[in-house]
Amino acid sequence: MADLSDRTLTLQAGLALLVPASLGLLATGGPTILCPFPTFTILPAFLFSAAFPLAIIVPPLFFFAWNPALFRGESKTPRRTYALFGALIALSVAYFVASWGYGLKYQGKNYTMEIAAANVVWILVLSVLFILSRKRSSSFRFNLLLHWFLFAWLAWYAFPYLGELP
Repeated sequence: MADLSDRTLTLQAGLALLVPASLGLLATGGPTILCPFPTFTILPAFLFSAAFPLAIIVPPLFFFAWNPALFRGESKTPRRTYALFGALIALSVAYFVASWGYGLKYQGKNYTMEIAAANVVWILVLSVLFILSRKRSSSFRFNLLLHWFLFAWLAWYAFPYLGELP
């Protein structure tokens, strides 16, 4: 049974995703290493250009919708989260293969390589967290941390914008 602190921590964690989302989308006027325009926020920003800054609410909304059991203090990571992570890795590799040429042409070699390396680091850190979640006894705080890091990656670095800006 969840206590108030579980609900409060989950709400705080979700709202804290506004920070990486803001860094990924709003920190600069174009893609940079700090602000790579991740697909998770840049697509909603392009679709609703009049409300461009509001796109940073997408990661917290998906975080809350993806695992509402966190509000109840759930300690076990759902299988769908493992499947999501596996799919995101495969899609990330495919994305970089397909977008590499555009990144080189429009953002340059250094940027494209650095942003790819940053994604590799995110994936490695997340892989360690996912392995630990399988091998250790479950806890609510670890489950919350794992989900927060997954959605922080999506909000900040995953699927960075590579190509010509509209």
